Amino acid sequence: MRILKLSTALPKNEFSTEKLIRSFPCELPEGVKENVWNLGVSKRCFIDHNYSSSLPETVMSEAGIVDLCAEACNDVVRGADLSMGDVGYLVAAYDACPFLSPGLSQFLVPKLGLNPYIKHVNAQGVASTAFMKTLDLAEHYLALHPDDHVLVCISGVTSYWFHNQIRGLKDLMEVANISSIADPAKRNLELRKWVATIQYFLFGDGAAAAVVASGGEGLSLKGTVEVTNVGKEDYMAGYSRLAVTNDLFRFGFHSHLDRKIPELGAKYTSLALEKLLGRDAERVMKTAKKWVVHTGSEKILTKLSERNGIKPEKLRESHEILKEYGNLAGASLPFILDKVLKNSRFNVGDLILMVGYGWGFSAAASLLEYLE
Repeated sequence: MRILKLSTALPKNEFSTEKLIRSFPCELPEGVKENVWNLGVSKRCFIDHNYSSSLPETVMSEAGIVDLCAEACNDVVRGADLSMGDVGYLVAAYDACPFLSPGLSQFLVPKLGLNPYIKHVNAQGVASTAFMKTLDLAEHYLALHPDDHVLVCISGVTSYWFHNQIRGLKDLMEVANISSIADPAKRNLELRKWVATIQYFLFGDGAAAAVVASGGEGLSLKGTVEVTNVGKEDYMAGYSRLAVTNDLFRFGFHSHLDRKIPELGAKYTSLALEKLLGRDAERVMKTAKKWVVHTGSEKILTKLSERNGIKPEKLRESHEILKEYGNLAGASLPFILDKVLKNSRFNVGDLILMVGYGWGFSAAASLLEYLE
């Protein structure tokens, strides 16, 4: 299977980390500011929801995410010298969306002018391994329909979650002081506030799209492996979940980032790479021209590069995307891969290793070969 073309789209609203710190609902303690800067993010883009805090309830609009995804999809189809009539299957992957149902693909079909009878599917909640999941679904479809083209769309819009959970935040503690709180409920609340703050400063919004086909010019997908929940409760290291309140028609939102995530990310990606590459693991990992690694955070990227012996130049684009756009969730890998292809010179047969990891707890690894 070939990845014929990639395209990315960003919201027009760009914010520096400095500006976000100044406009944060409360004063950040110095230690928390240090935590924020250590994430490795200098700026990012957000969909501007313009919600009024004076209203008791605001119904969030889907327009921002649909428009952004449609922009990436239209660009990639044009870039592949195709029309929407050439697309036989639409795969949409996303995590956060104002609509729990219907899914993103249902909105994109009419927005893109696709045939209303087109085959389409939503992949929700696969987070940072979303790109691999969409490619896997596309490959299965193309095995039965080898003459078709598949349009893949990955939404990295998470501000629907991470902006709204810090509304009304009035105070914040240093993370080092939270563990000393005796009251479990108070300790949990302070930890939730700290995690919400880190997520607010780590994640950015973006969307990506790809056109894939059985043949043609482009990157060849040589194989993909996914591993999930080796430990029965590993998924608890990172998650977003709903809660209920005692108020009528009110729901809560819980999100968590555990300190174990860097180590779990390194462990799970190693398992995926070993399964994918087998006896050739050492040779391929050493000779791969580039690595495309999910933008978890600066600490996680460093952890993975040290564990796998990745030279800095081979991982440069992952650091750059993190710095410029933040953690783009599932959209991070196509953003990085697109930048790698635009900024690097390849020869036929050069290999690229692509690795995603995170909430689930999951990791996925793909081997790509340059054929142009």
